[in-house]
Amino acid sequence: MVILNRIYTRTGDDGTTALATGERRAKHDLRVAAYGTTDETNACIGIARLHVASEDAALDAMLGAIQNDLFDLGAELASPDTGEKPAFEPLRIVQSQIDRIEAGIDGLNASLGALRSFVLPGGTPGAAHLHLARTVSRRAERLMVELARSPGETVGQPALRYINRLSDFLFVASRHLNARAQGDVLWVPGQNR
Repeated sequence: MVILNRIYTRTGDDGTTALATGERRAKHDLRVAAYGTTDETNACIGIARLHVASEDAALDAMLGAIQNDLFDLGAELASPDTGEKPAFEPLRIVQSQIDRIEAGIDGLNASLGALRSFVLPGGTPGAAHLHLARTVSRRAERLMVELARSPGETVGQPALRYINRLSDFLFVASRHLNARAQGDVLWVPGQNR
């Protein structure tokens, strides 16, 4: 259980922060950047939901579940597997979370037409914010992959699969919202030459 009754501790004033294991890392550490960027993705989804809630209640519910998953993912990244028995059972992304997001992608994509061009980020307010969340989630994925390939660091394969699927989900969700309105905003190569 999380209990937060004091928000500032002054322990980070030296430029470090604590992982869930108690280990202190620099605030610019790759692991901290990875879970910080998943938190940033979560915040972007929260802003998108301000618009999505009125456009599509079912999609809003899916995004709510994803926001919770992103806290699970952040908890996993903040609790690296050291090979030693931890004092607590750390959260890990599991296959059922990946299965749920894949089912969401398939369900939303089923009614969409094939793309013949790249899509420009935009359209409805909800879709535009989902595109922003998608790009931030891609940055989180790049950081997680870099972390996983760093000596002495681990990132679970399910976590890597989840973050990869998330950007796909956000892309399809933005197309789904735009299909209910004016349609996708398509890239026209060389249009302004």
